[in-house]
Amino acid sequence: MANSTTPLTDTQIRRKAPQSKEYNLSDGGGLQLRIKPSGTKAWLFNYPRPSTRKRTNMKLGTYPSLSLADARKRREECKSLLESGIDPQEHKAEQSREQAEAGQNTFKRVTDKWFAIKVKKEGLTKDYAEDLYNSLANHVFPKLGNRPIQKITPLEVTDALEPLQEAGKLETLRRICQRLNMIMNFAVRKEFISVNRLHSIAEDFQTPPPKQHLPTINPSELPKLMQSIENASIKPVTRYLIRWQLHTMVRPAEAAGARWEEIDFEGKVWNIPGPRMKKKRDHAVPLSDQALGILEAIEPFSGHREFIFPGDIRPREHANNSTVNMALRRMGFKGKLVAHGFRSIGSTILHERAFSSDQIETALAHVDKNTTRAAYNRAQYLEQRRVMMQWWSDHIEEAATGMNPSKGKKHLKVVQG
Repeated sequence: MANSTTPLTDTQIRRKAPQSKEYNLSDGGGLQLRIKPSGTKAWLFNYPRPSTRKRTNMKLGTYPSLSLADARKRREECKSLLESGIDPQEHKAEQSREQAEAGQNTFKRVTDKWFAIKVKKEGLTKDYAEDLYNSLANHVFPKLGNRPIQKITPLEVTDALEPLQEAGKLETLRRICQRLNMIMNFAVRKEFISVNRLHSIAEDFQTPPPKQHLPTINPSELPKLMQSIENASIKPVTRYLIRWQLHTMVRPAEAAGARWEEIDFEGKVWNIPGPRMKKKRDHAVPLSDQALGILEAIEPFSGHREFIFPGDIRPREHANNSTVNMALRRMGFKGKLVAHGFRSIGSTILHERAFSSDQIETALAHVDKNTTRAAYNRAQYLEQRRVMMQWWSDHIEEAATGMNPSKGKKHLKVVQG
């Protein structure tokens, strides 16, 4: 007949006194209580390890901090692991390692890893990268930066971002929610967390109003604009920069940062490298006679420098991206027109004159979602756009002088794609 073990009782355990040597009391099923000469009473689970079948002891805790009832629960948990072929000690060590890693993988640390990869992969501009990171540093890190990312809950995030909603900063709030979603998806891919619990966090906040279009004037007001530019009390470089942006239809930052090395005078093309473009793709701008004339006129001011439009205070750097906007405000166009609106004026007029939409969109460096067609457009539309851009410059010249352009290119046949 098999030997049976009489289960322990709390009274029995309390009354057991230490001896000169440690000894064990058995509760059955591998659960033992080791009583040491010091008086410490430690719970042990004795079991054969699945990998070697050699018996070993696993410490569960000390009595009375770990009661008899709780010790029995832990014994059953260990036995359940063993039935699944899992070593309880190895399982405990793995849990400890995961907890330690979770403590190290704070939201800020994971964000820093995500941010470094995003900047390198997408080639973010310095200004945009700083804006992106600072939005998190200012509004998320103070409350959640040191929290293990594994423990962050939607409620915590809602509480942290609520002040933005109360302040009416809904667009900032929308962007932060987007960034939080990207960070959590990154954390899932890197196995820092198992699921993104913030995927719909934006639904907890008000939706920002539709984005307002940047102010621009009616194309019929182009003559008034040209007259204002000519009569304005502004520096020559600023005047040339305004004309350059208007004739080339590029974005303000792309115009202000133009370099002499980007100009192909022989081919009459301005080649803007991808890192300087909003969509990070190389962009070629066919230069009209008037655009080349602007370069000729400004050459005495900056021909010896890197940038075509040097800064006023720091001439070794390019003009500020906001230079044209500031000049327009001084000319009386505050709230009516911004530099980016030049592109809208050009687009409207060129569409009205039946130029190809594909050519116009390519000229504006708008990225076609159809990558195959986008590649074709870049390869095929340069010469067609050359005719279009010359027509546009002639139209600007006519608006400025009130007469047909001297070179008569206004009547060139429109070349369709």
